[in-house]
Amino acid sequence: MRLPKAAAVSAALAALAITGCSSYASTGGAAGTGASAGSSGQLVLGDPLAPTTYEAADMNWGNQSVYAQAVYDTLLRQAPDGTAVQPDLATSWTYNSGRTVLTLTLRQGVTFTDGTEFTAAVAAQNLLRFKNGTSPQRAKLAEMTDAKALNDTTLQIDLSQPDPAFLVYLAQAAGLEESPKAFGATDVATSPVGSGPYVLDAGQTVVGTSYVYTRNPHYWDAAAVRYGTLKINVYTDPTSEVNALRGGQLNAAVLIDNSTVPQVQAAGFTVHPNPLNMAGIMLFDRGGPVNKALGDVKVRQAINYAFDKQALLKTVGLGYGQLDGNIFRPGSAAYDPSLSDAYPYDPAKARALLAQAGYPNGFTLVMPTSSLFGTALPPLIEQQLGAVGIHVSFTNVGQNLLPDVLAGQYAASYFTLQEDPNPYQVIDFMLAPGATWNPFHYQNPAADALIQQARTGSTAQQAQALQKLNQYVVDQAWFAKWYTVDNDFVTDKNTSVTIEADNAYPNLWDIVPAS
Repeated sequence: MRLPKAAAVSAALAALAITGCSSYASTGGAAGTGASAGSSGQLVLGDPLAPTTYEAADMNWGNQSVYAQAVYDTLLRQAPDGTAVQPDLATSWTYNSGRTVLTLTLRQGVTFTDGTEFTAAVAAQNLLRFKNGTSPQRAKLAEMTDAKALNDTTLQIDLSQPDPAFLVYLAQAAGLEESPKAFGATDVATSPVGSGPYVLDAGQTVVGTSYVYTRNPHYWDAAAVRYGTLKINVYTDPTSEVNALRGGQLNAAVLIDNSTVPQVQAAGFTVHPNPLNMAGIMLFDRGGPVNKALGDVKVRQAINYAFDKQALLKTVGLGYGQLDGNIFRPGSAAYDPSLSDAYPYDPAKARALLAQAGYPNGFTLVMPTSSLFGTALPPLIEQQLGAVGIHVSFTNVGQNLLPDVLAGQYAASYFTLQEDPNPYQVIDFMLAPGATWNPFHYQNPAADALIQQARTGSTAQQAQALQKLNQYVVDQAWFAKWYTVDNDFVTDKNTSVTIEADNAYPNLWDIVPAS
């Protein structure tokens, strides 16, 4: 099989990871090299995305998390393994026996940068605002029915049913704490008021290009703030990012394109890979309302057999990833090694399955494309599926790719979606009827029963249900996964990082001066 030029497709894949021109103002010798890193030094980071807003109720996570963590605290913190949580503004927490009432004891003596005191009443307001806001993450609070203050330092959260991932969500965007005086302010999207380690310096910030933060002099955990100032530069193309890294203008960055790894390593940077994202064709229309053919499991299985995943990983992914048919991450309770090669490349079998489903001459599959795909990815998909008789018709949706797909306008689309180490996050993100990446809200009685058992059963029942759910989703071919692709974060010799297994960007506090 002949594939398009690797670097071109690799850049296209990276652009679609679910994680204006850049300018590089002089940061001086210390900031550029990280030589004076420490409480009085500067940390300069690179990020492929700018924040769409700073309003806590509407913020996203992924590559945008670092902007939020600079100015806001969360109720909890996520440990680097992606599953455990640690105290932040909440110092302890307990569930009732039915795991439907969560009670948190909150930290005392914390104030927002406008002088407002942080209390349980403020925390409850933030949670309710987030659930009713516009954040792409708001579905993570779907099980929350109420949040209320029992007193100034005790917060109670009521859930409609157990959610084993709920504590993790309180360590992400849903747990961000904003001053109540900022609620509804006209400048709330650009002037965040939090209790975090830094304060946004609007005068030094160039929106969409570079964001500058100064140390919060009243931060409650001052000893944990390792840098005097923080700067985050936005890079939307790999060439600009590599030039900035090679020029010593960055201490650390998440790579836009894995094909640049050799250049970055040659410049003296250390690469920290994180097998985070599932790359492939997402088969959303499993019931067939938009494309009847996709409602047949044999058709979905045929699409899986049509792709030469080994060649895709080698030529497109440049080897920076792993072949694995599981929808859940290795190490999780749901992972099943026997599913690692669930759909080996077999065009003949794909054609036979299409014939059995009543499509001996194939069918037409309409999928979206945009500039984010680049020019090489659509022909590659057309080639692979066309070889088994499936005609792909691409519709250019421009910058509306994400909203159009999530609105259920397309039966299938290429994407790279995050595979969380916590299996319940995968359920909430991609599998449950209300999941963000289940845009048709597809419901399947067998899958729904397994999801319910995984949420509410005993520990043994949960593990068994997760294994069966993984097997079921793979057998039913809800996705045509190509491989798990590495999300690479790089650091210079003066900077150390502990990778966050659950996110495209490391936790800000895990990026520190090298010892």
